[in-house]
Amino acid sequence: MTGNTTENVTDVLAGETTRELRAGRTTGTCATAAAMAALRCLLTGERRAAMSAPLPAGGVLTVPVARIEREGAAVRATVLKDGGDDPDATHGCEIQALVALEPGDGPLAVAVDGGRGVGRATLPGLPVPVGAAAINPDPLRQIEAGVRMAASGLGSGRVRVLVEVPEGEAIAKKTMNPRLGILGGISILGTQGIVRPYSHDAWTATIEEGMDVALALGLDHVVLTTGRRSERLFLDAHPGTPPQALVQAADFFAFSLRAAARRGFARVTWSLFFGKLAKQAQGMEYTHAKSDPVDFARLADWCAEAGCDPRRVEATRGANTARQVLDLLADDPARPALVRLLVERARESANAFGGPALAVGYAVFDFDGARLG
Repeated sequence: MTGNTTENVTDVLAGETTRELRAGRTTGTCATAAAMAALRCLLTGERRAAMSAPLPAGGVLTVPVARIEREGAAVRATVLKDGGDDPDATHGCEIQALVALEPGDGPLAVAVDGGRGVGRATLPGLPVPVGAAAINPDPLRQIEAGVRMAASGLGSGRVRVLVEVPEGEAIAKKTMNPRLGILGGISILGTQGIVRPYSHDAWTATIEEGMDVALALGLDHVVLTTGRRSERLFLDAHPGTPPQALVQAADFFAFSLRAAARRGFARVTWSLFFGKLAKQAQGMEYTHAKSDPVDFARLADWCAEAGCDPRRVEATRGANTARQVLDLLADDPARPALVRLLVERARESANAFGGPALAVGYAVFDFDGARLG
């Protein structure tokens, strides 16, 4: 894509086509454009209103530049992060690059580091080494490529780029960075350079990073949760669980199990609610509420198999939600047997995705947070 700050994409998340959603730009693309604008000001004195930043996957994206300011012998440029229609904790924040030139006789060198508001890696297993700024490899290469484009004829010396995010430390508290051992700010990310609204890529990358950190710390057991609430409930029941063992896998049932198996984990435990358990028992690879609903006819058959009251079995066939089914069975003596049966079916599905060598356990909760099994 050339010449546009954003593009319109059709979101097909969860199998439903919605209105066209506006794409955005990654923190890596913002940092690249800021570094390029600052360097052009250093070299020529011009203050460009926009820069065409190269994208990691090819092509360029024209990015508006909010401010360009001289700071002694260096120049600071600011780009506003635009996440498009994606729910993004960094949307609207300032991504800055402070650029300085150093003389030298050798070929042009580019040095990129993170400053205020850019996190530092403190745990192994991340895409950057311990102690390094949390600028992932793809955006790091993107920034360097952009700087070399903007250098235009500068054949020697060194360009120093310091990426900063003034609000980064506060924003990072809303992300998984502290859990992953990235402290002091956000990460500079972006394998494509463009934020696709509601793309699964960012979430699956976070799942894999969480597992990589757990593996690097020597953990052989990860707890996959469907969100913050199921994570909190698991920790309440198992307060000694290492924080790095907890990975928010959301609806990515098959993906998470395959990722755990590839890394050689011995065990995984799913912490989840009754409705997600029913979907996993059905063998769904992805369990989002809009992608595939609970199969209530099948759930009713399992109720019958578990020995539930026949009238409640029939009521289950006509149910609208998993919560409704659980309420129907509230005082049915066979409800624990149904939960055990669903866990067995879910484990069979899990083994189909992750392989028989991966031991899979379950912590199941009702919708009020009580432990079901």
